[in-house]
Amino acid sequence: MSASSRQQEILRAIRLKGTCAISEIATSLSVSEETIRRDIKPMVAKGLVIKTHGKVTMPDDIKEPPFHMRMQENMDAKVKVATAVSRMIEDGETVFLHPGSTTNYVARALCDHSDLVILTNSAEISRTLVSGEGNEVYMAGGLLRTDDAASVGPTAIEFIKTFQVKTAVFSIGAVNPNGLMDFRLSEKEFCQAVMERSERVIVAVDHTKFERKGIVHISDLGDMDLLVTDREPPQELQDALKEAEVETLIAT
Repeated sequence: MSASSRQQEILRAIRLKGTCAISEIATSLSVSEETIRRDIKPMVAKGLVIKTHGKVTMPDDIKEPPFHMRMQENMDAKVKVATAVSRMIEDGETVFLHPGSTTNYVARALCDHSDLVILTNSAEISRTLVSGEGNEVYMAGGLLRTDDAASVGPTAIEFIKTFQVKTAVFSIGAVNPNGLMDFRLSEKEFCQAVMERSERVIVAVDHTKFERKGIVHISDLGDMDLLVTDREPPQELQDALKEAEVETLIAT
């Protein structure tokens, strides 16, 4: 196994357990503890992990809390952002909604719309919008995640390739000058497949996503058309968005 593959396994183990002993990781990967220490060194330098007394853990700024907690965090800001996004969507549109706390609030804000064609891989969003007047809701199949009831995997990717989308709305894990970031490798291929089939890509996030790092690069900033948030992004990000020709809307 290559060093980069081991590093991915290390991140996966830490995400699952929170904190792992170096000896435990070495045993699970059938390598020496010294090899794991060498693997971890560049990860520490990049800020992906923290090493303390024979153990390794994730920094707080790249941990993602459970979904039910994310729904409660910065709720007012998320509702404000969601309301702004819902006003951009017209009755009868074909809309993709990505699983996430902010997009769940977008779904709730869309309950007054009618005749929408909703595509999603979120069971929560499907349940919210299926009763809307004249709505058609299509949910991707695949492996259902326990945290947020989102379907992932090859089946979900093949599902989205069937459609063309007017507006795709994403609630992403982190936004920084390097691009759109998340915490799950399974998100990358699926999100890219959606973006390729969408006329308009909206990323809806509250300001705390500018402070997070994420661990998986989903796409470049230029792959979105509009960023909707509740506060002005940091200047470095503003400059990067301008260079990528991405419009920013501050929800009020």
